[in-house]
Amino acid sequence: MYVGFYEKYLLPKLLNAAMKSPGMSYLRKKQIPLASGKVLEIGIGSGLNIPLYQKDVQVTGVDPSEELQTYARALAADADIDVEFIAKGAEDIPVADNTFDSAVVTWSLCTIPDPMRALSEIRRVLKPEGRLLFVEHGEAPEPEVVKWQKRVDPIWSVIAGGCHLNRKPDQMIVDAGFRFDEIERRYIEGPKIATFNYRGIARLI
Repeated sequence: MYVGFYEKYLLPKLLNAAMKSPGMSYLRKKQIPLASGKVLEIGIGSGLNIPLYQKDVQVTGVDPSEELQTYARALAADADIDVEFIAKGAEDIPVADNTFDSAVVTWSLCTIPDPMRALSEIRRVLKPEGRLLFVEHGEAPEPEVVKWQKRVDPIWSVIAGGCHLNRKPDQMIVDAGFRFDEIERRYIEGPKIATFNYRGIARLI
C-alpha cells in the first residue's frame, strides 16, 4: 500500500521538482527549440519541455504516468502549440511508421524498462530524414564514480521511479541504428553519480 501511495502521489511531485534544476533547464533550453514539424516526445512526464518548443510544431507526448501528465496538460493548455497525449509506455507506440519529423527524449532512457525496444519504436515512427534529439544522464567517465553508480543503482532505481544511474545512452542510440550529427558529454551541478549528461542529435543510418 505504501509503495503504491508513494508512486502515485509523492513520486510525481518529487520528479517534477527535481527535473527543474538549473543544469537540466539549461540543457532543455538548448535542445528543445531544435525540434521541428511533427514531434514525438518520449517520456513527456510533467511537460517541462512544452513551453520551449517552437510554436509551429505538433507534439505527441508518450508517457505511462497519468499523474505526471496532469502537470503536462496544464502546461499544454497555456502553450500556443498542438499537444496530444498518449498514456502508454514507449516500447509500443500506437502510431504509424514514418510519421514524425523529430523525436525528443530527455532523461527518459534511464527509466524505460526496455530502452532498446523504445529506440526501435522511435526508429520505426521517424521519417527517414527525421532527427532524434536527446538529453540523458548515465554512466560517468571516471571508474571511481562508475563503481559508486553500480553500488547505489539498486536503491536509486526504487526511490526514483525506475531510473538507472549507469546506463550508456550514447551506446544504446548507436546500437539502435542511429548516427550522431553531434554529441556533448558533460557534468551538470549535483552529485556526480547522477549528473553526467549526454546531449546530442542523431539520425537514422
